[in-house]
Amino acid sequence: MSREFKTPDYDATLNSTLTLREALPVNHLARFVVDVISQLDLSPLYARYAPTGGIAIAPEILLGLLFYGYATGVFSSRKLERATHENIPFRYVASGLHPDHDTIAHFRKTFLAEIQELFVQILLLAQTAGVFQLGNISLDGSKIRADASKHQAVSYKRLGELENELRQQVSQLFALGERADQGEVMLPPGFRVEEEIAFRQERLVHLAQAKAVLDARAQERYAAEQAAYEAKVREREEKARRNKRRPRGRAPKSPEPGPRNNDQYNFTDPESRIMKNSPNAGFDQHYNVQVAVEQVSLFIVAPTVSNHPNDQHEVEPTVDAISSQVGKPEAAALDNGYWSPANVKALEDRGIEPYIATGREPHHHSWESWFAQQPAPLPPEASAKEKMAYKLQTEIGKAIYGLRKQTVEPVIGIIKEVLGFRQFSLRGLFAVTGEWCLVCLAFNLKRWHTLQVG
Repeated sequence: MSREFKTPDYDATLNSTLTLREALPVNHLARFVVDVISQLDLSPLYARYAPTGGIAIAPEILLGLLFYGYATGVFSSRKLERATHENIPFRYVASGLHPDHDTIAHFRKTFLAEIQELFVQILLLAQTAGVFQLGNISLDGSKIRADASKHQAVSYKRLGELENELRQQVSQLFALGERADQGEVMLPPGFRVEEEIAFRQERLVHLAQAKAVLDARAQERYAAEQAAYEAKVREREEKARRNKRRPRGRAPKSPEPGPRNNDQYNFTDPESRIMKNSPNAGFDQHYNVQVAVEQVSLFIVAPTVSNHPNDQHEVEPTVDAISSQVGKPEAAALDNGYWSPANVKALEDRGIEPYIATGREPHHHSWESWFAQQPAPLPPEASAKEKMAYKLQTEIGKAIYGLRKQTVEPVIGIIKEVLGFRQFSLRGLFAVTGEWCLVCLAFNLKRWHTLQVG
């Protein structure tokens, strides 16, 4: 006897009737996103619409598409438009409408500031629902690729060479124009000396702007390197005074001011910078994104973005981005990339107990570390670095700092690996800051939904 099979009947399937209520379970993320948006105060968004004009798509529909899209890894406005036709949850979020990609992209770019306010509103709603309370936080950063090719970047040395070349060409064109006016040379048809000169002078203006940006960045870098150098010198001198002998190793080298030949400026997104790209061990155009994550609920309480290659100056902006409406954290855990006495003081001045690593952590602790005794008290003349290292060895220090790898690092990993957010769609520091806030808002919605569904 031959085996029987259930064969497909695609015509009958195409003619079958299915309601969205049947397709989407009650606890589906799309329903949750729509429910949360219905509780938000959207009056600032409505206030920005003109009082007259054609029938506009309501902000809650476009917000729903962006929130649900970013929470499920769909970031392109074209893909969001297509999803309203092909994807059942998106069709529900869009309420059966199909906003075109230009409308979605324009809305996202126009209401970045308002979206950042909605980020706080959602945290307050989560507090009211009892799924989030601000306690201790963990800070960390990562690099996200800018919407700019590194091949559109020019080095400081090359900028100088291009500037000299263009100035020579302008001089030659002026001389050619004078010879043409005197009848010494006949210009080809359609060739206009004035247009050629204007084109090169405009490029010279752009090159001058690029050099000015690199000069300003060089001053900022020198100030940071000089501060780090002076801190190392002081620490070395303190150690020598305590030990009453000359410290081992080379003395720190003082930094050199001014731009370097390999400093890069990108003409596609000038505010992005060349940064180390860990996935391929190379360099690319990036922004430095930061998050402060609450250690119990894993909610992101503050997202920030900068174009600084390292994290030294990101503590204060990130902590200050936590809304006073949400509350104030009690303690903060940070890795050694944030270590500096200035950052310790900045957190303490804000009433936040700092726990900052002073060196690289081993990936695997030895079994003997579990039986380590409480460290001996430090002498009064101990340095700030030694005091922090001692603080991290206390029971409370181990407990708070030990949660860093279990909180903020998984959050960044989920955003990059699960949601797949690895490149900005917008350009410029203000725009990418707004988009990063949108990413973190969507993560919080997904986290809230997970906690609620259980």
